Amino acid sequence: MSDPSLWDAVEADPAMPLDPRVARQIVDDQRRWTRTWLYPIARPISRIAVVLIVMSKRLFPIRWTAHAVMDRLCLWFLRRFVSPHAVELLVRHFVIETNLLNFIVRNAEAPGLRPVSLRPTDLAGLGDRAVIEHDINVYDVLAALGPGPVRPREPDLSGLDVPPLDPEPHRRRLINLDIQTALCLMNLPFALCLTPEEYRRAVHSMRFDDSILSILADLTGDPTFLRWQTGDPAVRVDSNTDVPAAVYRHAVVCEYAHAHLARLAEDS
Repeated sequence: MSDPSLWDAVEADPAMPLDPRVARQIVDDQRRWTRTWLYPIARPISRIAVVLIVMSKRLFPIRWTAHAVMDRLCLWFLRRFVSPHAVELLVRHFVIETNLLNFIVRNAEAPGLRPVSLRPTDLAGLGDRAVIEHDINVYDVLAALGPGPVRPREPDLSGLDVPPLDPEPHRRRLINLDIQTALCLMNLPFALCLTPEEYRRAVHSMRFDDSILSILADLTGDPTFLRWQTGDPAVRVDSNTDVPAAVYRHAVVCEYAHAHLARLAEDS
């Protein structure tokens, strides 16, 4: 009688449409000791701290931002405390989401839609307001589409490549955190250095995942994308969200959608 481990089943799950290398990276990241021991501690502490930060900033009459400070803090943290594999997955997400948005731009034929240019290939590419631009790109594309149905057509499935990524593996880390623990800690400077309105806009951008998946299904005529919807309406704005967990789910959903598009491209 076979005795497969939890991780064997997760990695081999036929319903998970991921490239085997990416699936292995995700599983390896989940198996880090920091995910087992530090994440359960970091998660509630981060959530409480962020609520206190946002509430304090809402009560403070003067709105201020520190985008450059946020960028520097996050890059320093990623270089010193986060595993290269986790950093690579994070950089990869920026490219993956840009590819998805640009697929919509190429195929929706809506006036005013412009290609998204955010495609970092190394850790340094996550600086210079990349996190803010990453969220705003979703709003820009959806706003340019406007209301109304997206008409299906023969899709242009080009432009789905992911370039070689440099997570700076040569750099000495003090600890190699997994991506979920890292997101809990990185959420603190995000909340601190953005205005409450900017922070809420960034968090709510993930609520549009269902909209993106619906558009992808319409443009390709393939309902498979609808499997990964949560059913949460984008018109409802949450005031208390587990942001690191939401970011992680958002990244995984984007990977699923991108992998399925790549599969459609191979079959066409």
